[in-house]
Amino acid sequence: MKLSVIIVSFQVKYFLELCLHSVEKAVETIDAEIIVIDNRSGDDSLAYLCPRFPKVRFLANTENKGFGRANNQALDLARGEYILFLNPDTILPENFAGHCLASLQSLPGIGGLGVRMIDGSGQFLKESRRGFPTPWAGFCRLAGLSELFPHSRVFSGYYLGHLSADAAHPAPVLSGACLWVRRDILGEVGGFDEQFFLYAEDIDLSFRIERAGYTNYYDPAVTIIHFKGESTRKDIRYIRQFYRAMGQFRRKHFNRGLPAFSNLGIQAAIRVRAGLAAMARVLIHTPHHRETAGCRTCLLGDAAEVDRVRPLLGNRRQIVDLAEKAEEVLLCEGKEFSFRESIGWLEKEGRKSGRRVLFHAAGSDSAAGSPDRRDRGETLIL
Repeated sequence: MKLSVIIVSFQVKYFLELCLHSVEKAVETIDAEIIVIDNRSGDDSLAYLCPRFPKVRFLANTENKGFGRANNQALDLARGEYILFLNPDTILPENFAGHCLASLQSLPGIGGLGVRMIDGSGQFLKESRRGFPTPWAGFCRLAGLSELFPHSRVFSGYYLGHLSADAAHPAPVLSGACLWVRRDILGEVGGFDEQFFLYAEDIDLSFRIERAGYTNYYDPAVTIIHFKGESTRKDIRYIRQFYRAMGQFRRKHFNRGLPAFSNLGIQAAIRVRAGLAAMARVLIHTPHHRETAGCRTCLLGDAAEVDRVRPLLGNRRQIVDLAEKAEEVLLCEGKEFSFRESIGWLEKEGRKSGRRVLFHAAGSDSAAGSPDRRDRGETLIL
């Protein structure tokens, strides 16, 4: 078998439905398997999804085992020559798998491969490619220097700000939201380190792949949507978990050779940054309560699917013909409007319009989107 797609899911039923529709289209001409591990979502995800995706292998955990451990669980069952670790809150274009497999087979000494990611508003996600969080890179990020000098090789090494996001290049750290690796390389370096429950496990795996003598690459020739964080609550617990994971990575890989004073200083900086982020979340951020009932919605995309969806919306939306007159755009994938075109529309039109954009797959009973990365996404049940 050529490819195994591994998806770990937690409480993202409708985002996962959208994702699986796009994955099945992306691997249509490839000898591939799709494995979904549900980390005890408690939202009837499997009862809802299993009948809709009979070709997908679903497994249910009796507890939330964390991202790395659940991925390793699926990895033990995978049969593919290549492994794609994929988040459930993603949408792939139809040419995604074919292009990435060709890149993996053509780049000499390649370890992992990552692609260009945008969020639900069409904005480029800087974590599509990163540098290693060395003590200096970590300090610059924690101190805000990388934000002050976003294109500096010296101060913005964490997000590789000196390199163009539109050009292919080696990238030491790839995102676990969409990470390609050959199976034999994972056999050599091991899977995810299970001490990382959530966050930093992709940094650790990327580090070990490069330490083994391979080169990780970033390829912007294909773009995917990563709605970003739909599997996690964006609250104080998330902030603490993120910075805890960064501390774990620092202690694992950068303790040796650091003076004790520097070591303590970096750890203190991580704790201060975590505290400030948590405080800002409480004091500054207010939830965006969007009133969607009766809002002006424009249906775009596949004509047949638009005709099917329109009556299903009932009185919940006021349908308008032009996107310029709408508060919300619902993109309908189908034979005449691909996932690739949906992604292209979001990046070209959605980013500059400021409208909410939801995505719908042909034949599905839902739509989903996440126009504001600070909040949980939105789902629409048809």
